[in-house]
Amino acid sequence: MRPRVEEVRIQGLGVIDEAVLELSPGFNVVTGETGAGKTMVVTGLGLLFGGRADPARVRPGADKATVEGTLVVESNGRVAQQVEDVGGEVEDGELIISRTVSAEGRSRAWLGGRTVPVGTLTYLADDLVAVHGQMDQQRLLQPARQRAALDRYAGEDLVKPLRAYAQTYKRHKQVTTLLEELTTKARERAQEADLLRFGLEEIEKVDPKRGEDVELRAEEERLSHADALRGAATTAHTALLGDPMDPSGGTRDVISLLGEARTAVEAVRDFDPQLASVADRLAEAGYLISDVATDLAAYAESIEADPARLAAVQERRAALSGLIRKYAEDSAGVLAWAQASAARLAELEGDDDRIEELTREHEELSARLGELAAELTKVRTAAAERFGAAVTEELTALAMPHARVVVQLTQADEFGPEGVDEVELRMSAHPAAPPLPLNKGASGGELSRVMLAIEVVFAGADPVPTFVFDEVDAGVGGKAAVEIGRRLARLARTAQVIVVTHLPQVAAFADQHLVVEKAGDGSVVRSGVVTLDHDGRVRELSRMLAGLEDSELGRAHAEELLGMAAADR
Repeated sequence: MRPRVEEVRIQGLGVIDEAVLELSPGFNVVTGETGAGKTMVVTGLGLLFGGRADPARVRPGADKATVEGTLVVESNGRVAQQVEDVGGEVEDGELIISRTVSAEGRSRAWLGGRTVPVGTLTYLADDLVAVHGQMDQQRLLQPARQRAALDRYAGEDLVKPLRAYAQTYKRHKQVTTLLEELTTKARERAQEADLLRFGLEEIEKVDPKRGEDVELRAEEERLSHADALRGAATTAHTALLGDPMDPSGGTRDVISLLGEARTAVEAVRDFDPQLASVADRLAEAGYLISDVATDLAAYAESIEADPARLAAVQERRAALSGLIRKYAEDSAGVLAWAQASAARLAELEGDDDRIEELTREHEELSARLGELAAELTKVRTAAAERFGAAVTEELTALAMPHARVVVQLTQADEFGPEGVDEVELRMSAHPAAPPLPLNKGASGGELSRVMLAIEVVFAGADPVPTFVFDEVDAGVGGKAAVEIGRRLARLARTAQVIVVTHLPQVAAFADQHLVVEKAGDGSVVRSGVVTLDHDGRVRELSRMLAGLEDSELGRAHAEELLGMAAADR
């Protein structure tokens, strides 16, 4: 499903007090008397999609002009994703866009219920709408757009070589970047290699082990306090078992006291089960204290002051601390740094071989890119010739028989993402005139017809879903006007088309006919928009043909026009 504009509400813009445009997916035409405000419809659409805000367009007496549009989009499509990226919402496949312009010139924009910069609407509009009018910046006047449109027009013939070129270009760019880094930063890389080499040699000399710093810190603490540790263990052992060197037994130790307590309780344990339990616990405590005393004796025996070992531990710790201070937080981190640095050093030391290898690949890729770019140019040149001839033929039918459109391809100095071709649409107004860029080779009215011819030829290849034409029929009439209507209807088969016109031959081809009606009380003029049924279309076409809505001749001619257009569609 292609996105489309479903409804537009306009308030306080120019002569339009309040109007609602209900648009069909196909060909929509807007007509009305001179001064009724037809151009305000195009202005409103322009504002909706990020156009310049002119406070002079605000209706006299109004504080602001407001334009609100309802668009139908795919809930999971690209447009919906762009809206979600800025915090807006698409509900049930409907997107609401709103724009206000105050009489003081302030402008605000909303997208999917979220306030956004006006530039966001402009960015979104690139994929939604193409406005063609005498005063508008034409989308297809942008060189990048022209090349993209020509590529789509070329079709399947370009798809395969362009894909192959894009893949080769990507790798070519990667290799070019690597070569530049290796050659232009050789000094920095050599300095980096020296630093890595120095660090690895320093670590290799110390030869740290994982977790060694923790173990050495614990050993240093133990050796530094050997006397205090041994004294504490001995004192605790004496307190538990007594001093074996004291024959008098003057010291009351814990084991002796526990023994006395147990003897006293054991003597009467049979008289009370509760006291028997206490006796068992006293026995258990005695065994536990004996084990602790044994461990204390063994510990005291194992502790020795060893100044030589202490000095060796402190020296080793100092060496490890130096590495940790430079390279990591602990010995494990130092080893990890060494491993990563060894890999990086191997990479740096292989620069010469790498440069030679990359240079060879770069030359091969450059040659391959040249071949693929030439193939792209060949396909584009053929498509450009077909396209120029097709547009020129369309212009002949649009009352520009002497105009000629060509697609000029020039070669850039360097490879780009899409090749070396720079594409520009040019037009010569008559056979003796040189082809000029579109905005210089055609007048405002002619340019709209040129863009119509281009869009008709591009139809189906151009992804823009909505086209707006203002004054596309300026300066033409009769048969040429019929041809303009016919081509707008053809374009509407693949896209939504909105046209402001004063020609009944164009309006007759529309799927939906909107008329801007003007009313006034002598001092204030108000305009609104009405959707016409068949009878209403006959009256409006009669007015446009004869100046009289109820002219029998005009109504007959209007019916004839509608019948001709219906048969043509």
